[in-house]
Amino acid sequence: MPVRVRADLAAMPDYVPGRKIAGAINLASNEVSYPPPAAIVNAVAEAAASVHRYPAMGSDDLVRRVAAITGVDPSQVAIGCGSVALCQQLVQALCTAQDEVLFAWRSFEAYPIVTQVVGAVRHTVPLAAGHRHDLAASLEAINERTKLIFVSNPLNPTGTALRTAELVDFLDRVPEDVLVVLDEAYREFVTDPDVPDGLELARGRQNVAVLRTFSKAYGLAGSRVGYCVASPEVAGGVRKVAIPFSVNRFAHAAALASLDVEDELMARCRLISAERDRVREELIKIGFEVPESQANFVWLPLGERAAAFNEHCVEQKVVLRCFAGDGVRVTIGTPEENEAMLAAARTFPG
Repeated sequence: MPVRVRADLAAMPDYVPGRKIAGAINLASNEVSYPPPAAIVNAVAEAAASVHRYPAMGSDDLVRRVAAITGVDPSQVAIGCGSVALCQQLVQALCTAQDEVLFAWRSFEAYPIVTQVVGAVRHTVPLAAGHRHDLAASLEAINERTKLIFVSNPLNPTGTALRTAELVDFLDRVPEDVLVVLDEAYREFVTDPDVPDGLELARGRQNVAVLRTFSKAYGLAGSRVGYCVASPEVAGGVRKVAIPFSVNRFAHAAALASLDVEDELMARCRLISAERDRVREELIKIGFEVPESQANFVWLPLGERAAAFNEHCVEQKVVLRCFAGDGVRVTIGTPEENEAMLAAARTFPG
């Protein structure tokens, strides 16, 4: 009998990255369009001189730096290959085949994948009106098998965000033996002061973990590095299941250097957030429905017209992220890139 892979993998969805088309404007992957500051490029170049040596096993100096910035003990920090790797490590550390992982749908497309890779059971809750997390439905969906809940805030792909009172109420009502993972990949683009900082909500709560990434605001999508802040027990479990030396020397150097130029990068985030609001207003003027976004993208809930709009934009050399049957996610790029997208939107016949 030939070698066979797990039968359940046939039913597992593939992670579909944003399309890349030569010569086109890429607004599909929520990347920052601006190149990295020279300090980051120089740090990566210097790291090349030691590429024949393994990187630091636990990224200890980056752990200490993140701990200092976030105001936690280093035992509460785990570094991983972007926040998506940490999502999988959290499921690995907490769940078995008898456990359920709960999340909204639609949300980050990696959640069902990392859940099934581990062998746990995925349990989804539809979005509420306004393309937002339905926290009430999530509470009702918790059962004796629920071990972990992903809450993306702001929500990918809609950009909508939960406010402080509703999220605090939710956390207060989740059982203590269920871990809530606040996935804050887009936190740095938030401009509404009533959208809470998950790190503040996590203080004093043993069943809350917070994920952040260097891929978005810090412009290191190609480096693959992020961090998890959780209780020492949970963070220790996340480190335990990590692939040894998985955060490479270049990613490590780039992340440290990005923290040295954080003021410059955060100023850039503010420009992107302002441009996001402008793009949303322009799309609404054209006639599109666009929910309020607190991320570096906007969502067009086009339903069955999503694929047609996406292909129309591709014909205009603008690449977006299409979720067929649901909508289209539009990354906010430079003003010039955004104008090209808006020009395509204005000529959409649908």
